[in-house]
Amino acid sequence: MSDLHKPPLDAEDRRAVAPVICYPNETLPVPQIDLYRSARATAQKVDEVLVPPRDACSFRVPAGQFFRISSVEGSQVGDLNLWNANNLSERFYSGKTRALHGTHITTGERMWTAFPYLRPMATITEDTLGWYGIDAFGGSVHDVIGTRCDPYTGNLLAGSQYHYCCHSNLTRALADATGMSLAEAEPFVHDVLNVFMCTGFTRDTGQYFMKASPVRPGDYLEFFAEIDLLGALSACPGGDCSSEHSSDTAACYPLKVEVFAPADGALDGWQSPEPNGYDQSHGR
Repeated sequence: MSDLHKPPLDAEDRRAVAPVICYPNETLPVPQIDLYRSARATAQKVDEVLVPPRDACSFRVPAGQFFRISSVEGSQVGDLNLWNANNLSERFYSGKTRALHGTHITTGERMWTAFPYLRPMATITEDTLGWYGIDAFGGSVHDVIGTRCDPYTGNLLAGSQYHYCCHSNLTRALADATGMSLAEAEPFVHDVLNVFMCTGFTRDTGQYFMKASPVRPGDYLEFFAEIDLLGALSACPGGDCSSEHSSDTAACYPLKVEVFAPADGALDGWQSPEPNGYDQSHGR
């Protein structure tokens, strides 16, 4: 072993250096949660979709309305994609959402759109699993670190051809919603918000882990649509993800999506956020 591979004499001092938050978020625009909740109290249900186990469905939410994802029969996680309903190139950006808010998101935090738009697309207004926090393993719920179960990784690791993983489910749902072919739709499918999924990273190897979701029938995650949204939700074939995903044997259950429209005038003073103000000159 060369000297460069040996720990330096001050190795422990180097490990003990305190971390610095990469993106301090105190200056982020603050969502108007009190206004949203006041408007929600006036809202009436205008749509409902039941997502079958091991499959996905699409839904639409105009800006200024709410949508709720609920567990209805058993412990089940869901993989959520969101797009600007008028421009599919503006889609959820899990990496930047993670950088701004952390590995898991909850009430008062937002889902952000991809470059060059980078604006809030949905704000979490209610989370019945907010009590869970971070457990002794470093696990928490509603993560923006997992990518979604997909047939390509399954083929890489096990030589499988599994078609009802979340990536394929979302691809079919987007194709059906837009009239695109599967080949046209697939490039728009992106990294997800893992709704209800309990995940983290192991401390010894740094590997992504999952454990049984704490979600119960009746639990829900509710959002305010900051822009016109097209959504797709997959009821993951891993069920509660306590042991595996992309599985034909795990117990799986449906998920419900409900859309609610506030009364006229309930959002007076609110405006849909504009795309990011960077001038896109990139130094030239």
